[in-house]
Order: sequence, then C-alpha cells, then structure tokens
Amino acid sequence: MPPHKPAAVEGVIDFGRSVLPRYVQLATLFRGRIRSGDWSLNAQIPTVDDLSAQYAVARATIRQALGLLEEEGLISRQRAKGTFVTHRPQSKLWCEVSSDLSGLLRAREGAVIELLSEERQVQPRSAFEPSGKLAPAYRHLRRRHWRDTQPYLLADVYIDENLCPRIPRAAFKSKPALQLISDIPGMKIVEACQTLTIGQADVATASLLQVPLNAPIAFVHRWAADKNGRVVLIADGIYRGDVVRLDVQLK
Repeated sequence: MPPHKPAAVEGVIDFGRSVLPRYVQLATLFRGRIRSGDWSLNAQIPTVDDLSAQYAVARATIRQALGLLEEEGLISRQRAKGTFVTHRPQSKLWCEVSSDLSGLLRAREGAVIELLSEERQVQPRSAFEPSGKLAPAYRHLRRRHWRDTQPYLLADVYIDENLCPRIPRAAFKSKPALQLISDIPGMKIVEACQTLTIGQADVATASLLQVPLNAPIAFVHRWAADKNGRVVLIADGIYRGDVVRLDVQLK
C-alpha cells in the first residue's frame, strides 16, 4: 500500500518562500477567501486572535493584512461587534495577452493610452535580442495603458524611425503597438514573435502600475519584421499580474 499522505493543514503557510511581506501574503489569502465565498458577504470573519493563532503570526501582522482589505472596501471593522465582509473583489481578469497576431492587432475595449515620454533617433534598450536586422534608429514611446481608471500595462515601444512620419500623431495615444505598424499603407509584417515571463514589480514599476512592491507582474516582449527582414517594431510590456490572462489555443 502507498504511504499515507497527511492532509494539508490550512493554517500553515511557508512565508519564507516569498519576498512579499507576510501581511501582504495574508491579505492575498484573505481576499481569496472572500472571493470564493468561504468568508461570505455580510458574515463576520474570525477575530484577530483566532487568525493570529491559526497562521502563527503576530496580531499586528493580522491587523496589517485586514487593514489592506479595509482600504479596498472589502471588510468593515465595527467596534465591539467584530469584522464583517462588505464586498467581494471584482474579477480583474479582463486583460488577455493574445497568442495570435490578429488578437494582438485589436485594441482593448475601454482602454486609454497615456503617452509618458517620447525619444527620437535612439537604439532599443531591451533585454531581448530580436531576430532580423535592426533599423538605423528608432522612435521610443513610453506608454501606460488604463482601463476603468486603473493602470494595467506599462510599455516601451520602439518603432523604426523612418516609418514614424507615416503614422498619424493621434495613433500614438490610441493604437496597440503592432497596429501602429500594420496600419501603415503597404506595410506587411512577415515575422512576429512574443515572449512572456513572470516577475515582481520593482519600486518604479509598482508606482506606475499602482501595485505593491514585489507584486507579481508579467513581462511581454514582442518584435515584428517586414518583408526585408528589418525589425520595424520592438515592444516591451509589463502587465499587472492581477489583471492579465494568457489564452493559448492548442491544436
């Protein structure tokens, strides 16, 4: 007979495996309990003392975690009565990272693009090396994408400088990176590639995307080449980890 495998203990968390502060990890866990209905709407949640004992952390750490949920409007702490669930977290999985070219050319419904800065005649500062010949110079657009008053994507877009005069100025604030190129008359993208990796937000990224330091983020690197093999676009995007979803159709 196979050896007996003990059941997981709900209150045991290996805090040492994450660089996130304990109260942030606990807030994520508690938020999940509300989302799943384990802590139901209008119900009273366990006391600070009970949660402190269950997760083997200081009461101050529990209070910090609950403080985050209270700031989000998910719970309400009432003197002499306890803490109650007031709202459920809204589903934030509304930003799909498409895995096909047609999907990457579609603008996100309700999205607003903010142009943070613009540099001309530069070379790409990217951690990834695209296949193909680089253009002599690129236009660098630093953009931040918003939806429902919330930033969800920070992007560094490099466009072949020779192509920029053929792109309407307003498009820099309205079109996805690949669409900026594909909408140029006579332009044909013959090769495109996308790479996705997972990481954690540094101080600057956390500030721009309005997420906690070391929060999960997704790095998406894209490049596209024309019929002559010239790399006409390089785009490095950083997505908030709590809003992004990757769908891949298996064939």
